[in-house]
Amino acid sequence: MKATKAASNLGRKGDKKTSTIEIYLKEFSLKLAEKLKMNEYKRAQLEADLKTAGMDMTPEQYTANAIVKALAIGILAIPAFLIIKILGLFIVFVAVVVYFSESKKVTKMIAEKRKKIEYELPRLVGSIEKTLKHEKDIIFALESFKDTTCPELKDELEITIADMRSGNGEAALTRLESRVGSTMMSDVTRGLIGVFRGNEMSVYWSTTAMKFSDIQRQNLKSQANAVPRKVRKLSMALLFCFILIYVAVLGQVLLTSMGTLF
Repeated sequence: MKATKAASNLGRKGDKKTSTIEIYLKEFSLKLAEKLKMNEYKRAQLEADLKTAGMDMTPEQYTANAIVKALAIGILAIPAFLIIKILGLFIVFVAVVVYFSESKKVTKMIAEKRKKIEYELPRLVGSIEKTLKHEKDIIFALESFKDTTCPELKDELEITIADMRSGNGEAALTRLESRVGSTMMSDVTRGLIGVFRGNEMSVYWSTTAMKFSDIQRQNLKSQANAVPRKVRKLSMALLFCFILIYVAVLGQVLLTSMGTLF
């Protein structure tokens, strides 16, 4: 068990360590994964999503992991039904929620990764536009930017740079586009492929930079508009707490006074 924990913690980022329960659940999921049969189309789609999210497991293991975690909670419903039926139904409901949550985990990870990458793309386009005015080397343009961006985009750029050096440049840029799965990244790779082919793309990069700046401005405006709504909710919660304190104090005084009178 100690050796298994040590091996599992090697691939983890951060301070969170693997628990004993996770080890046992993983063992069950691996056994279940060997018996699972999946539709070829769904399997290929899930395999691509797992690769994009950076999750090192097969589609069968991912699906089995969701099933095992849900069953680990759902099995508690058996004794709960013998005590209180409502409690048993609640546990079954929680197990179903856990299953769907684990099933959609990879989708949420991809969406979050794509959001972080798209947030950095306006800066990438601006950097490429300035670099290409003096140097038509795409690899140099990407390398000069990758160390100043978020980890998600940095990883993708490092993979693409290594791919371009070892193989076909256009194919490497196409794979970058398919991995990220973003329309904004498609615009970037389209421009890079044009530069790679030797086309004059200065007007394209200027237009794309203006377009991305407008998108970034709209995103920042949406984030700023969301702040007052969050503050309003917190203010209402704080007001409710103050009212609850006054009601509790007045109720205590009222009960004490009634005890004195009667």
